[in-house]
Order: sequence, then C-alpha cells, then structure tokens
Amino acid sequence: MLRVTRLTDYATLLMTVLARAPAEVHSGAALAERARLELTTASKVLKSLAQAGLIEGLRGAYGGYRMARPAREISLLEIVEAIEGPLGLTECSVAEANCDRSGFCTVAPHWNRVNEVIIQALRGMSLDRMLETPLPPVHGAQRLPAHQPD
Repeated sequence: MLRVTRLTDYATLLMTVLARAPAEVHSGAALAERARLELTTASKVLKSLAQAGLIEGLRGAYGGYRMARPAREISLLEIVEAIEGPLGLTECSVAEANCDRSGFCTVAPHWNRVNEVIIQALRGMSLDRMLETPLPPVHGAQRLPAHQPD
C-alpha cells in the first residue's frame, strides 16, 4: 500500500493550522494543541518545515512560527518533500544509480512515468485547497477500465 508517513500527514495538518491565520506568530505549543499532537512530535515536524523554507521560525519572547509564503504558493509536493525527501515510488525513481538492474530493467521507465504523475498531482494541489470544505465521500465510484494496447 502506498501512503505518506504520519509525520507527513502531521506536517500537512500543522501547515493548515498556520494557513488559517497566516500573519500570526504561533507558539509550538499552541500549534501542537490545535493540531492535537504531542509537542515533541509537532516540534520535530515544525523544524523540518522551517528548514525547507515553508514556515519561518522566530526566536525570542514572542517567538514561534508563521507562514513563509501564502498558502496558495505552497504545494503538497513541497510539504511531502520537506518531510520525506525527494518523492520516489521506487529506488530508481529517485536515483538510477541505486539499482543494480538499471542496465537491463524494462519496468523502470514505467515506474518513472507513474512517479511523475504523482509528483504533478501533488505539485498541482496547493495548501489553500486543503483549507476548503472537504468533498463528500464518493459512493459507488466506478473503476476506470484497464489500459488496452493500441
């Protein structure tokens, strides 16, 4: 099963909390409380988000965190990569040199295409869209037909 890690999920959650009041400086404790996370976990995630330049960490008596850019300018891809590193479904999707089969593998190009589709989907989804009212679940969704060779 493909899924993002909990820390990536928490990063997205913390970013939405910050994005709801983007000009305010929020303490780590306040963000952890609003996101219903342990402070140590929230602090770890916030540090990674700050290192990636998605949020600003401010020191001092009135320090805390605030958005570095408007939510519409931050993609889900940036959030995922701030926590996970470069997105890759397979080792060779990130770095071909990591695979001892790269000289004769016939499936790598296909995995790379799938990887690129996922990257484009995450790049196309901005943080501000995560603030919108959630869509209702899709009941009775139909599967797309399998690709038929030409």
